[in-house]
Amino acid sequence: MYTAIGYAAQSPSSPLAPMTFQRRSPRADDVVIEILYCGVCHSDIHQARNEWGIAVYPLMPGHEIVGRVSAVGDQVSRHQVGDLVGVGCMVDSCRHCAACRQDLEQYCLEGPTMTYASPDRIDASNTLGGYASSIVVSEHFVLRLPQGLDLPSAAPILCAGITTYSPLKHHGVGPGHQVGVLGMGGLGHMGIKFAKALGAEVTLFTRSLAKAEEARRQGADHVILSTDAEQMRAAAERFDFLLDTIPVPHDLNPYLETLKFDGVHILVGLVEPIQTPVHAAHLVTKRRVLAGSMIGGIAETQEVLDFCAEHGIGCDVEMLDIADINQAYARMIAGDVKYRFVIDMATLRG
Repeated sequence: MYTAIGYAAQSPSSPLAPMTFQRRSPRADDVVIEILYCGVCHSDIHQARNEWGIAVYPLMPGHEIVGRVSAVGDQVSRHQVGDLVGVGCMVDSCRHCAACRQDLEQYCLEGPTMTYASPDRIDASNTLGGYASSIVVSEHFVLRLPQGLDLPSAAPILCAGITTYSPLKHHGVGPGHQVGVLGMGGLGHMGIKFAKALGAEVTLFTRSLAKAEEARRQGADHVILSTDAEQMRAAAERFDFLLDTIPVPHDLNPYLETLKFDGVHILVGLVEPIQTPVHAAHLVTKRRVLAGSMIGGIAETQEVLDFCAEHGIGCDVEMLDIADINQAYARMIAGDVKYRFVIDMATLRG
């Protein structure tokens, strides 16, 4: 084992604060990574405050990790010392179930091992995430960073990016499709970029007209004010796909009415009960589908990194001194960031 430093919460009510801790010695298939940048995801806040009821303390968040390989185990063949690499939301899975055999480790039937607040599959220790100086991860779950990616803006691709790319690819979004993106935060602005790069015509649904110009800068062709009943009526049966990135409960019914028959409404932001009941007629009478999607497998995460390098896509980020992480959480809750904070880990090392 070796000593590392990071920021962690010790309880649901405590702020994140510096912590010295022990990382495991690398196993034969492990990669040791010096962390250079780590994105800040809204789920980090949910977990740090135990809002989902599954937190394990001390809880060290961070699953949008970009770094440099500093050591490798004897059996590692994909990475070598000095490589620039990434780690996303998972660091292990059973690797033998039906989902894992299809490169869908996020749906591992035994449950994936998440980058933080999960029991390690071998020694049962609590995983600690990327708000740290380094991390040790099995090489299967370490991604290669292609040339051409800006490293800080690449970090959120490992969560916000794959979360929006995966369902668009799974449902076959491409030229000729009409795609509506609901909400424009960390997920939504990436969804706009990906849908446009895949060849679709893209419309942002927003409650704020102030976002119209920004949405077009991100690549949106149109903007619909979702609180304007006339605009919503005019959008009836127009869209092939809706990518719903809204993270809080909201009424799905008005959006479902904007789908064509066989249209698909994909939830990627909401992980709470749908509070306004969905009227089944919106689905039954047009054979519409209400679907969900969670991040992506390791192979597809590599695919999205390569896609971003090829198309010049990155996340819009604001750089952060790790000492300001608690203020950053407050700003995220207030919606005061465009569109992802990324911690410069040089600020951790001083």
